[in-house]
Amino acid sequence: KRGRILKIILFGSYAKGGWVDEPFTMKGYRSDFDLLVIVNNRKLCDFTEYWHKAADRLIRDKAIETPVSFIVHSRREVNTYLKEGQYFFSDIRKEGIVLYELDDEPLAEPQKLSPEEQLRSAQGHLEERLSNAHRALETSRFQLSKAREDTKWRKDAAFGMHQSLEQAYSGVLLTLTGYAPPSHNVKFLRSLAEEQDRRLADAFPRDQHRERAWFNTLNEAYVKARYSKHFEISEEALLWLGERTEVLHRLVQLVCEEHIVRLGKRQAEELPL
Repeated sequence: KRGRILKIILFGSYAKGGWVDEPFTMKGYRSDFDLLVIVNNRKLCDFTEYWHKAADRLIRDKAIETPVSFIVHSRREVNTYLKEGQYFFSDIRKEGIVLYELDDEPLAEPQKLSPEEQLRSAQGHLEERLSNAHRALETSRFQLSKAREDTKWRKDAAFGMHQSLEQAYSGVLLTLTGYAPPSHNVKFLRSLAEEQDRRLADAFPRDQHRERAWFNTLNEAYVKARYSKHFEISEEALLWLGERTEVLHRLVQLVCEEHIVRLGKRQAEELPL
């Protein structure tokens, strides 16, 4: 009863003015509305407990044509991230559009990490997360090979591939912004990652209904592949998803390494002569 939504802030391409709405082109890309919901108590950030119905409604409501994604954090968390110099939240504070606020208390002033700190953090995130993504994909491929003898292995292969995508998308977000939401929803992570660099959208085009359905099925695999006896996914779908996941890995490597090179140049420019 004491819980409150303090602010709702629109961020990302619709706040900056660089959105894309081209569902009928070759790639079928459409930017999401991205929202940061700030609450007064960290307990209210529990997505499963408090927010899953809202997320489900945003997906199923026929009147909502543009996809809507949101993250939830307490004001204390957001202010801590700002004081730690997290670019993701600094960018929201600078360019986000406040859609609702209960009070006019401003968020903390963002601090800046040194180029050296940014570089060290980015390199660490890329190395760890991309390594995790590669291993998960290799595990998924082994499990898919076993599925030719027993189709139940497809569930394991789907879960492994889901983990590969989750690690890859989280990795690019952490490398570029220092933040990735604690989410297993790879559609959501994909949306946030592609907002950072549109080249990542080349990994999973949206123009074919069948391929969109395969991605949606894989998105459900984190829970259903492990706990639902009704979960099914075809070998054809897994082979295509595996090929596109490998493409994603290469794109993540490219995007992140370019970012790290830029950070390295910035660090060198600030070193004393």
